[in-house]
Amino acid sequence: MKLYDISQEVFDCTVFPGDPKPQNIKVSDMKDGALYNLTEIHMCAHNGTHVDSPYHFIDDGKTIDEIPLEKFIGPAYVAEHTGDVSAEDAKKILARAGAGNAEAAKRLLLKGNLTVTTEAAQVFADAGVYLIGNESQTVGPENAPMQVHLILLGAEVVLLEGIRLGEVLEGAYLLNAAPLNLGGSDGAPCRAVLMDMEE
Repeated sequence: MKLYDISQEVFDCTVFPGDPKPQNIKVSDMKDGALYNLTEIHMCAHNGTHVDSPYHFIDDGKTIDEIPLEKFIGPAYVAEHTGDVSAEDAKKILARAGAGNAEAAKRLLLKGNLTVTTEAAQVFADAGVYLIGNESQTVGPENAPMQVHLILLGAEVVLLEGIRLGEVLEGAYLLNAAPLNLGGSDGAPCRAVLMDMEE
């Protein structure tokens, strides 16, 4: 079994424009004579590799702690693409993902410099996908991500944003992207890991 850490390191992570940058504050430091090291963390729930819950864009939507863990953990499919993901592209991705393992088509990780269009988002939502992951800090166009978020989160598709798939080939894997259990939160950071069960 081979493991791929597809998460960003938090304090050096890419931050969505306008979001606060994570801060690592030493509350207690052994170098200064303290008995132990202790770190205080200040960050946005959407810094680095993170998950969006429906509550992020839907006021009565589910919060992170209300989402079943099986949405974040299970077979997943990594699909490579460049440019806009059209409705036809989305259908082809779903077909490739489901060909080897129908369960993997429920958790799709999109690799490359791409943008999920509203049409593709609707295809994924209609297919009952559990999770869409992407390498950008937001799903959909960066300058206007709301409509894509509303389509996917409205269908209770959770979003795994800011993943890193550079070393991962297209294909099926086992995903663990369980977020921190932040009660009432619109999102949460996670340590996303892919497992290649063939190696």
